Amino acid sequence: MVKIDNIELGEFPLLLAPMEDVSDPPFRAVCKEGGADLMYTEFVSSEGLIRDAAKSVQKLDIFEYERPIGIQLFGSDIETMGECTKIATKAGPDLIDINYGCPVKQVACRGAGAALLQDIPKMVKMTEAVVKATHLPVTVKTRLGWDESTKNIEDVAERLQDIGIKALTVHGRTRVQMYKGDADWTLIGKIKDNPRIKIPIFGNGDIDSPEKAIEYRNRFGVDGIMIGRASIGYPWIFNEIKHFIKTGEHLAPPTTAERVRVCRKHLDFSIQWKGERTGILEMRRHYATYFKGLNNFKPYRMRLVETLDYAHILEILDEVTDIYALEKVEA
Repeated sequence: MVKIDNIELGEFPLLLAPMEDVSDPPFRAVCKEGGADLMYTEFVSSEGLIRDAAKSVQKLDIFEYERPIGIQLFGSDIETMGECTKIATKAGPDLIDINYGCPVKQVACRGAGAALLQDIPKMVKMTEAVVKATHLPVTVKTRLGWDESTKNIEDVAERLQDIGIKALTVHGRTRVQMYKGDADWTLIGKIKDNPRIKIPIFGNGDIDSPEKAIEYRNRFGVDGIMIGRASIGYPWIFNEIKHFIKTGEHLAPPTTAERVRVCRKHLDFSIQWKGERTGILEMRRHYATYFKGLNNFKPYRMRLVETLDYAHILEILDEVTDIYALEKVEA
């Protein structure tokens, strides 16, 4: 049984990665149904929380069915991170996660996210401030290092464990790599082999099939896997991996009708949480991935993204169900 502090996650947990503009409550709802064992909010700006910025505050919304759920924070100022941790704790998550992995310029070039990989002493002090500011378990998500010459994750893992974090997730790329090239899990495996490391270690990067999940589990010995991009439009991946690990067999891919059902659930929750106009607008980014593999789907996608009428969207989705009912969809 893998545990983060007292949170039981099963024998080989599958985590949903925190993804900006993706892993909001509507998306998390379908991923929970799809088998995710632990989920995180979109990453929340510490400065935004301190300013009481509406977007940052809304990201604290969590629901009972999501548990266990973590709120992920990022920032560049140690004191501010401590203060925002207290605010996030009051929102009632099961844990607090710190983002030391985001590579995008808007975050890293402001001294937050992966930028802390260039200043490990500051990372340690910031983590310590967060740990001291909450009674909840604190976890960290980061990368191998800033670039090829500074892959310092083994040292980082020891130092962060020593000041009290309860789990570590490592994305198998440096900040300079962004999301290019193949993720290298070799150092993640070395962390697991380190006898000093007692906390769970989760691997992240390029897991997009049940075969790869079980291969990486066996090769690198991680306690669980975090899945990000492969879950977008395909929340079934969690249960597919679990079934393959348990039985060695593949679950049948979702039918078009099942894809429409889950897409509609996502849409309905999006409208419920954000309001009809915003919910419909923000759902547009998901249609292409939900129906990836359908032949000649582009005309339907264009119709879906061109309308703001909820009833019309449902009519189009019903049409998709009928037209593609007998067509095999490539996962």
